[in-house]
Amino acid sequence: MRTPAPSSRRGIAMIIVMISIAVLTVLAAGFAYSMRVETKLARNANNESELEWLGRSGVEYARWILAEQLKIGAEPYDGLNQVWAGGEGGIGTTNSPLVDVQREVKLGRGSFTWKITDLERKVNINTAGEATLQKAFILMGVDAGEITPLVGSILDWIDPDNQPHIQGAEDDYYQSLDPPYFAKNGPIDDLSEMLLIKGITPELYWGVSATNHPPAHFQPRADALATPGAMPTFSAGLADLFTPISDGKININTASAEVLQLIPGVDEIIAQAIVAGRSGADDGIGMLSGPYRSIAQVRRVPEVSLEVERMISMMCDVRSRTFQVEIDAKAGGYSRKFNAILVRNNINDVQVLTFDWE
Repeated sequence: MRTPAPSSRRGIAMIIVMISIAVLTVLAAGFAYSMRVETKLARNANNESELEWLGRSGVEYARWILAEQLKIGAEPYDGLNQVWAGGEGGIGTTNSPLVDVQREVKLGRGSFTWKITDLERKVNINTAGEATLQKAFILMGVDAGEITPLVGSILDWIDPDNQPHIQGAEDDYYQSLDPPYFAKNGPIDDLSEMLLIKGITPELYWGVSATNHPPAHFQPRADALATPGAMPTFSAGLADLFTPISDGKININTASAEVLQLIPGVDEIIAQAIVAGRSGADDGIGMLSGPYRSIAQVRRVPEVSLEVERMISMMCDVRSRTFQVEIDAKAGGYSRKFNAILVRNNINDVQVLTFDWE
């Protein structure tokens, strides 16, 4: 006769079984979670690749638009009324492929929208002289006593030597900061470099939109006021007036009234009159309304004197050559913003100078 197993043995067996089930459950859950993570990572990688190709496609689309714009002989200018700038197009657009340009382009599972801005609407910071910088700070509303050190510091940052301008700053100043760095002593490549220059605060850089931008972590605040509530506001910022990349001439068809006031002899009244003079539909000859087809047509603005016209002819043009492109791409519930700088040399040569993403 066999003796029944003690109840304690049965309990131990039950515990072992329960532990085994629990361990298997944990392993299964871990495996399922790992597979879900791997699937999501694979999907994200696929979306990242798709977003990048959408961004590159957007840049190619912008290149095509700019090349086609140059082909329209009836529009020998670049203006805000044209398709590339978001306008409806001039008198020659209806007979060109630009009439079918899409603001949102769908490709595969994704899509992108685009925005093109010419950089000739601003003054090139690397070629701006002392007088232009002084006028810019006056226009912005900077106190007279602060203008000389600001101008000197900007010129010192750009010039190749280590000799400071009056109240400017060279390596000895920047090396005293924490962390220390050197003056660039070369052309500005990205305008945000100006935030590294002595005295240039986010308020000066961004102007009235400074509150929409977080302070740069590398910007020394020793020259700024102590309390945020006391920060000054300026009617325009350096970012509104200057660009580090352009052909050096201002496009009077796209420049703002503030930028036009940086031209010697042009005050607010003249600048506003020039802007008003380019508005309206293109009349086909540019003598009465619409964008200026040549610099000489600025004469149709009564406020422009012969001397001012001479300065405008020296510093301005009606064409743009350098363009910033912003592409917003979307795919699979994800989005990414791409930026590029294009240089248009001719109809067959629109080069990509830079390409990056946020």
